[in-house]
Amino acid sequence: MKNKNKKIVVAMSGGVDSSVAAALLKKAGSCPEFGRRIDVIGIFMKINDFSSEAEKRARQVTKILKIPFLVLDLRKEFKKRIIDYFLEECERGVTPNPCVVCNKEIKFGLLLKKAISLDADFVATGHYARIRRGKDGIHLLRAEDKDKDQSYFLWMLNQKQLKRTLFPVGNYTRKEVERLAKKLKLPVLKAKKSVEICFIRTTVNDFLSKYLKSKPGQIVDIRGKVLGKHRGLHFYTIGQRKGIGLPGGPYYVLDKDFKNNLLVITKNERDLYKKELICKNVNWIHPVKCREVAISSKTKLFNRVKAKIRYRHQSALAIITKTLNPKTYTLKFEKSQRAITPGQSAVFYRGEELLGGGVIS
Repeated sequence: MKNKNKKIVVAMSGGVDSSVAAALLKKAGSCPEFGRRIDVIGIFMKINDFSSEAEKRARQVTKILKIPFLVLDLRKEFKKRIIDYFLEECERGVTPNPCVVCNKEIKFGLLLKKAISLDADFVATGHYARIRRGKDGIHLLRAEDKDKDQSYFLWMLNQKQLKRTLFPVGNYTRKEVERLAKKLKLPVLKAKKSVEICFIRTTVNDFLSKYLKSKPGQIVDIRGKVLGKHRGLHFYTIGQRKGIGLPGGPYYVLDKDFKNNLLVITKNERDLYKKELICKNVNWIHPVKCREVAISSKTKLFNRVKAKIRYRHQSALAIITKTLNPKTYTLKFEKSQRAITPGQSAVFYRGEELLGGGVIS
């Protein structure tokens, strides 16, 4: 049994990144980290009813690579765990990040469970991120291509999940990945680039209109002056400029008063800048880092991190401190940050390493 081949399940989306990830593993022939022969299996996760083209491309890629191909029907679970969560959070008036939850629940939850049932050793995906395995555990790092880095979306993962995870394209740039796809003649270069929310085909507001009832209310300025009417607080997000529907703009969404169903707006963009936030449900990827922060909070030796409050946000210096709630922390930025938005993820870095993250509350 010691010489048994390593079996790796690759999450195949029909896109460039996951296709090249599978190709790299197949081409390697042996697991670069463990030096054993590997068997690669491609799995397409069916999460909606309009993914037939993507499934077709994924199947074509596995034929070219000469690896087995399976389809995992997760439509019911995806609706329950991701779409319903998204709608519930929007109805509460916050701006959720379904991709983060999908990674935890679907890709590194249900898919990993399926991989284990197939006696696989690892799950590989096309994420742009890197893993460093040490004696003290698994460290999650930014990708080589900083513009494509997707570590932000992986903050909910834990040591048990990461122990069985591979990111084959993490050490490549997107251009290098596209060149490899072209060289290998993989039929994926003309595929549409993935959209921000995979289960929404038009606009977020069109999607919400289909499932959530409108709850119109008043639009007010910061002094409480009524300026107009809004369609429902779930149609707006902090910092939004377009779609407010008032003359004499530009206006920006500053706040959402759920109790009184008021949309608070401002003409002064500087009003959107804040220095502090509270994040809940914090997950620390590496347990040692969690202990460091806990100790520093108790001794008042506050920890400095670089934090991101959305995917395309430029990480900013902040001090992180523990509150009385063990999974809630306060972030105080050195410089004010624009449009801190409840429901979005705040993630913490030190150098190249992703320490963890939480949900902005």
